[in-house]
Amino acid sequence: MRCSHLNKRNSSFSFVRTYGNLTEVMMDHKLASLGDAYINFVHSLALSCKKSAPSGAKVKGKMLAEALRRTGLREFLPSRMTRHKLSDAAEAILVYGWLQNFVTLEESILTMVNAEDITEGLSQLLEKSKKRIKFS
Repeated sequence: MRCSHLNKRNSSFSFVRTYGNLTEVMMDHKLASLGDAYINFVHSLALSCKKSAPSGAKVKGKMLAEALRRTGLREFLPSRMTRHKLSDAAEAILVYGWLQNFVTLEESILTMVNAEDITEGLSQLLEKSKKRIKFS
């Protein structure tokens, strides 16, 4: 089965809209929904590598929100946001970085495997995305 939204020229997904800045990416709730599944998948694969056995796990919103704060990405968002909204913002930027080929799945998994803990791994992934994402 093929994804009709996959653009063969650059392997990006055509359903991802054009954004002008990081704030627009982080405020996209639909992107955050996909990002939730993506980061849980990355975390589960990293956990499976560490345990040498298949494993499934969810990343807690508290960890995502803390990682967002550690990387300075919080400053790109409106004030008075809940922890849930902050974790959504982190999920959105992480999946956007992958969808646009700024960070690979393999790199994400290795980052999580090599990190001291989940929050540190998420912080490193967010930092990579923040540095690599470019807007036209």
